[in-house]
Formats: sequence, C-alpha cells, structure tokens
Amino acid sequence: MTRNTLIMSRPLKIVFLGTPEFAVAMLDILHHSRHEVAAVITAPDKPAGRGMHLSESEVKKYAVANNIRLLQPEKLKNEHFLHQLRDIQADIFVVVAFRMLPELVWNMPPLGTINLHASLLPQYRGAAPINWAIINGEKETGVTTFRLRHEIDTGMIIHQDKVAIRDDENVGELYHELMDVGKYTLLRTIDAIADGDYPQIPQDHIIDIKHAPKINKETGSIDWNKDAASIYNLIRGLSPYPTAWTSIYSKTIKIYKAEKREIAHNMPIGVPDTDGKTFLRYYCTDGYLDLLDIQLEGKKRMGIEEFLRGHGSSIQSA
Repeated sequence: MTRNTLIMSRPLKIVFLGTPEFAVAMLDILHHSRHEVAAVITAPDKPAGRGMHLSESEVKKYAVANNIRLLQPEKLKNEHFLHQLRDIQADIFVVVAFRMLPELVWNMPPLGTINLHASLLPQYRGAAPINWAIINGEKETGVTTFRLRHEIDTGMIIHQDKVAIRDDENVGELYHELMDVGKYTLLRTIDAIADGDYPQIPQDHIIDIKHAPKINKETGSIDWNKDAASIYNLIRGLSPYPTAWTSIYSKTIKIYKAEKREIAHNMPIGVPDTDGKTFLRYYCTDGYLDLLDIQLEGKKRMGIEEFLRGHGSSIQSA
C-alpha cells in the first residue's frame, strides 16, 4: 500500500464522465457534496425507438436539470473538445460507466482520473461485471474506485466496498444495490484524495482473474444440457435485461424468472413439459426449471398461468 502525501484542504473541481442511470447516483452525490462538479461529459444524443427520436442519456438529463455545464463530444480526441476540457482547469476527472478514454484525456488533470467499477477488482474487469458475477454463481461482489491507466480496469485500487448476492437476486436488483453503495464509496474516495491521504493498492499480483465481457444475444441462449444451478444463475444474471431465452417450437421465449429443482429424472432434456394450466417446465441434466415470468416472441410479458391460459393446450398437443 502506498499513500499520497499531498495535503489538499480545499474542495476539488471535478469533471464527471458518465452516461446511464447507474452514473446518475454518483453524479448526484458529488453535486451535493463540498466539491464542485464543473462540467459533465456524456454520450451524444442518439436516435431511438420506432420514431427514431433523439434519445438523451440519463446523465445529460440530470446535468440539464441541475444547470451543470454539459459537453457531448462525438470524438474524444477532437481539438475543440480538448480545448474546452483544458479551459475548465479541473483538479480531477471522475468516470462512471463511460466509454474508454484516450490518455490525453485521462492524464490531463493534475490529480488524474478516478473510475468507479461495479466489481471487486481485479475480478470481473470488463463491460458487464454485475451480470457475470451472478451468472458465475458468486456469493458477493462490490464496487471499486481506482486510478485510470492504459490497460482497462487495471489501475491502483483506492477503496472497495462489498455487497452480498442473495441466492434469488437478479441483475436488476443487484444493479440498484451497487448503485446505492457505490455513490458513498466514490464520495469517500474523492474526500480522501482532497485530504491527500488515501491508499493505492496494485492489482498486478493477482493471477486467476475472472473477466466480464460484453453481453450479447448468444450469451442468453440456454443450453439445457447444463446443470440446473448454472441455468438458474444465467436467468438471474440477465433479468430483467437482456434476458436469457429458449425456444418453444419455432418461437423464442424470454425468461425473467424461474425456480430450479435438482433431482434425478428420465425426462427428455430441453423439451417443454406442462399440465396446460399451472406449470411450464424444462428438464436439464440434474433436474428441471419451472418458468414463472416469461415473454413469448411478439407478445407481452406474462406470469406463467396467464401465459398457459392462452397457450397451454397447444404446447400439450405439440
């Protein structure tokens, strides 16, 4: 562990970089702290939805509502943007759920750039740490603040806080828990840097590192030849978005919630089984999963009994 010996009693001038809802909680606590959020950088507005109307990031909405200076560069190496950034003369940059920064940006402020990551680094470096912690059946995760450097999510760790993962918790629930914990971890980090007394713990000594790559559609494809716990964790780790999924004859079913049972059986694996009224079940290698909350392709999201009222007899007769 090393400590920075520079003493700073004054509040820090911050540039905040972030985009989604997760980052808003962090921005809000900094905005209401003794420090100054001098500017916010977020993604440009993008067309979205059927009407392709311009969609604003959650961070932009917050900045506009709170009269914080806003920058939305298309390219982070654009000279005009870099000139604007230098003119702010921030002490430190704070990054939460933003895209990768070039060195000429993250190395600009005198106190460097701090990132908050939703895992206990060095484990689960990458784009989807909350998802993969649940998918891999972890019992705890957390948040980490660290200094940015060239390799992604590898800089000196400043603070960490742990969060237990419940056996039935999904990624949406854990996301909000980490968001609530993370804002206090971040503020503690910025306060410590302002006071010039904070740890810097290297990650280099860890060998067996689990990664958290970006989630895509194929990540959610259920392989019923796996064990019940693995499939159950996949469903939790992708609910409510983007969801795990399987096929029921020629159509796709998104699965938001299921229950698992680990028992020996002689039933065919991956074939839907139902009484047509109360359960829709898929068998796997060491048991089965009862689907509880699903969405059939082209239909609305439904509880299983509502779904079976419209489709149970057709599944039984197929």
